[in-house]
Amino acid sequence: MEYRGHELSANVSMLFTELPYPERFAAAATAGFRVVESWWPFAVPDPSASEIDDFVRLVSASGVSLGALNFYGGDIAGGERGVASHPDRQEQLAANVSAMVGIAERTGCRLFNLLYGQLDDRWSPDEQAKTALDAIRSAAADVGAVGGTVLIEPLAEGLNGRYPLLTADDVLRVIAAVQDVDNLSMLFDTFHLGSNGVDLLATAASVPVAHIQLADSPGRGEPGSGSLPIAATLDALKATGYQGVAACEYKPTTDTLTSLAWLD
Repeated sequence: MEYRGHELSANVSMLFTELPYPERFAAAATAGFRVVESWWPFAVPDPSASEIDDFVRLVSASGVSLGALNFYGGDIAGGERGVASHPDRQEQLAANVSAMVGIAERTGCRLFNLLYGQLDDRWSPDEQAKTALDAIRSAAADVGAVGGTVLIEPLAEGLNGRYPLLTADDVLRVIAAVQDVDNLSMLFDTFHLGSNGVDLLATAASVPVAHIQLADSPGRGEPGSGSLPIAATLDALKATGYQGVAACEYKPTTDTLTSLAWLD
């Protein structure tokens, strides 16, 4: 499935939610997607070997490839947005990175989204920043051993607690601060950046990115449900030589299959 010259992938944490999670991979394949991605699919950072086996078999049996996967981000449903900057969560993250490398080796997934974490008054901003940089550097080294890239994502202000990365510049400063690492890149999410007033076309034309996710704003629905210049943004990325997939990570305003009418 393609749009404006970009292979599309389905984020099965956002699409096909009419179905139980294990059924969404096959549903994506039936709809025409050859690539899927997901948020961290387990309740804990370090799932058992049998749980990982089940997930790998699920991906394989569906006939799709796993293009990207989120690291464990804490209690996402409860409002957390990553643990990389939290000193008391580093053991969890280290265990998660180990599990992620194992999944990467078995699925061929090579893009891994690491949410930075929200500001927390239990620690100084400097301590949190240092913790995050150390965690990002370590994760990049580990997934780099299997050819992987760590993605750093800005999030929409006002919807994600005290998440400090709001713009491309915020992410680029973090990447620059993690020295001597060449497998870090920004995740370009049209909804998050567009909601924060970022110029999508200018950013697409000037900022190196390894992955893009598509959702409109306001509302985070499918492209065309809001006012963002998504088609033009994809064209701008293509002009830079971007060859990665474009992931559909939106909340359908109707059932998932009907929501794909924007591709017509």
